Amino acid sequence: MSNERKVWLNGELIPWQQATVPLLSHGFSRGSAIFEVFGTHVSPNGVMAFRMDEHLKRLERSARLLGMELAYSTDTIVQGVIETVRANNLGRGLIKILAYWGEEAIIQLVLDSKLDVAIFAIPDSEELGLDRAKPISACLSKWRKIHPETVPVGAKACSNYLNGYLARRDAYERGYDVGILLGTDGFLAEGSIESVFIVQGGVLKTPPLGRILSGITRLSVLQASQAVGIPVSEEPILREDLFEAEEIFTTHSGIKVSPVARFEDRELEAPGPITRQLMELMDDITNFRDDRFQHWFQPLN
Repeated sequence: MSNERKVWLNGELIPWQQATVPLLSHGFSRGSAIFEVFGTHVSPNGVMAFRMDEHLKRLERSARLLGMELAYSTDTIVQGVIETVRANNLGRGLIKILAYWGEEAIIQLVLDSKLDVAIFAIPDSEELGLDRAKPISACLSKWRKIHPETVPVGAKACSNYLNGYLARRDAYERGYDVGILLGTDGFLAEGSIESVFIVQGGVLKTPPLGRILSGITRLSVLQASQAVGIPVSEEPILREDLFEAEEIFTTHSGIKVSPVARFEDRELEAPGPITRQLMELMDDITNFRDDRFQHWFQPLN
């Protein structure tokens, strides 16, 4: 990133390249950081954040689950987001908020200090490919989702994503885009950074909370589906259900709905009827063509 870009770090805007931590910081060497990522969208009334309120609630919850405390209030972080968007002249893009212990911790595992906070404004690019969903391929990963009795899987913690990294690497090595994780109980969990949905008998199904991250886009798709009369069910999904599903798609903060065209050796219609309806619906929502969901956006002007 260019040094012209600014990062909000602990209340100050600094050049992007100066936003660093010591190699022996607790957040880096112990993997104790937490984070949130959400989209910014350009409306007729200026730049808007997509469900920033829900993301900041989850950031606070992640901290509580891990026995951490943020150094800044939600109101201060919101103001930091606004300042970062303004300083970087951000339009369509992503905001990433990172909370971490920046102090060195060579031996000490448990710290009593509050978490530093950094806010990054990332513009859309060819690499990000926001709003340019295309059919993807997916496979069952050889790895299993972390068990919720080992670490709180409901916390959006950087260390938890080593599990996701292994699933994505396994998928790439086998020629797929995404690896889908089963839980240690054998039921469907999620992808590396994605929530997973299937359609069976015209019903939209996704795993219940408890063993997966509470995805904000997942929540949005469920709520939007109910608003337009698509039947939804949060229920345990068997491995076999994936092989019998009429449609499969994934969701995450960057690309709201990604249809799966190939799952293992199965070819699927992508997008299928319900997936297409949801893709069009989410596109209408994020382009401010559906007034029912205006409350999902917070102004950043």
